[in-house]
Amino acid sequence: MTSEVLLGIMIPFIGTSLGAGMVFFLKNQISENVQKILTGFAAGVMVAASFWSLLQPALESSEGMGKLSFAPAAVGFLVGIGFLLLLDEVTPHMHMDNQDEGPKNNLKRTTKLILAVTLHNIPEGMAVGVVYAGWLAGGTGVSQAAALALALGIAIQNFPEGAIVSMPLRAEGMPKGRTFLYGVLSGAVEPIASLITILAASAVVPVLPYFLAFAAGAMMYVVVEELIPEMSEGKHSNWGTVAFAVGFVLMMILDVALG
Repeated sequence: MTSEVLLGIMIPFIGTSLGAGMVFFLKNQISENVQKILTGFAAGVMVAASFWSLLQPALESSEGMGKLSFAPAAVGFLVGIGFLLLLDEVTPHMHMDNQDEGPKNNLKRTTKLILAVTLHNIPEGMAVGVVYAGWLAGGTGVSQAAALALALGIAIQNFPEGAIVSMPLRAEGMPKGRTFLYGVLSGAVEPIASLITILAASAVVPVLPYFLAFAAGAMMYVVVEELIPEMSEGKHSNWGTVAFAVGFVLMMILDVALG
């Protein structure tokens, strides 16, 4: 494991931690419009990353299969969707815009909120891990710069995600130090998922295109199931739409310019 890989898989975690640290500088609550902007931006980054950083390399690395070159990307993508669907069903988490009523439910709500964001972070960690595995394997169409671009893009969208975790918990009266810790812990799963994915993908290089597409499917599940509904509900949903476009273009620029 090279120092470049270790740094790359830690970058998204650093983004989450910095976002959680905003609890020390901002007011206790994030306005509805700001939350829509942050959520839309995160969704845009993840959609762009799913194609430019994951699906495109999966397709390119399968070109030797001829007319069946679509198969690894198609199968991996659908399995990734199914995996997150299974996690969604078996894990007792809440959607980030749902709230339990009453102080007795605060602990339950806190636990479910952290689980919800942790679910978001699993596919992101897998995505970073699989692109670095692709770079280490060689011949997959993934460069070190492209892997770094994905790590940076996810770190950028993790920054507001960390704040979305810590700020509502602070608004419920939880001490700032504890809310920051919960925000950091919600992102700790990312480097773990990255390491596991690197080890698994490196052990079976021929199925790396499936891993790339799997990560893309898992990320797209989060976008469609969680982020887009949250950014679109209520009034002024256009804020989330504009932020989605900005996030998509920024991630596209990072991937193309650095890749």
